[in-house]
Amino acid sequence: MIKGLAHVCFTVRDLEASIAFYRDKLGFTPAFDFVDDAGRRFGAYLHVGGRAFIELFRAEKVQPAQGQSYQHICLEVDDIETTVAELRRGGVDVGEITLGGDNSWQAWLEDPDGNKIELHCYTPESKQTPWLA
Repeated sequence: MIKGLAHVCFTVRDLEASIAFYRDKLGFTPAFDFVDDAGRRFGAYLHVGGRAFIELFRAEKVQPAQGQSYQHICLEVDDIETTVAELRRGGVDVGEITLGGDNSWQAWLEDPDGNKIELHCYTPESKQTPWLA
């Protein structure tokens, strides 16, 4: 039985810059590294919260897999206005807060490789609300 989303994996051009972004800008906690036989880090796992992680791997050339339909990842936040303000103070370029078609608040940003990230805050009127535990 599927329990939930475990992790999202990105290939990145600059592993250190991506780790710094997810750790220092978004506040994720480093969990563990992937290290080759020569002792070089080539990947990292960062804890998002709960049972969810972001997995990063260094790649020579970052390009989507052929036919891949990936659009973005979405991170739930508890207070969208406070979160956006804190990220902006930390130097993250975050778009305006808008109410989505699902009646949830959203704002958008990108990681160093241009991967789109949606910040998402449920409201009592959100279409997802009946499904939330």
